[in-house]
Amino acid sequence: MKPDDLKERTKQFALRVLKLVGALPNTLSGRTIGGQLVRAGTSVGANYRAACRARSKPAFIAKIGIVEEEADESAFWMELIIEDKLLGQPLVKPLLDEANELAKIMASSRKSASESLKPKANGKSALGNLKSAMTHG
Repeated sequence: MKPDDLKERTKQFALRVLKLVGALPNTLSGRTIGGQLVRAGTSVGANYRAACRARSKPAFIAKIGIVEEEADESAFWMELIIEDKLLGQPLVKPLLDEANELAKIMASSRKSASESLKPKANGKSALGNLKSAMTHG
């Protein structure tokens, strides 16, 4: 999946979260969980965009980790909505599945990016190999 595809997907996720929260009852539980879900769900897209603009691999890894955490937190709040019966499971489950899928995608991306920074068999990271080639090549 291309970064632009994920940018659109995370934006659509945020819009769907806003609609879901709009359907919550105007109770203490509904308002409290809704506020938390809005913050986490919209943060997924905003932080993914920031990750795409990261100036270094470590910055990308840090930002994509935040996206992963926010997607997982969104799933948590949706689980509470279902378990507290604030909205029916058929309404919430598709968005909950998307939150879990986004968290998995981001975790995989973070792990891949982290692996590329680890030392290779020659004792240098990919970045170290590049620096070495540039200074000794």
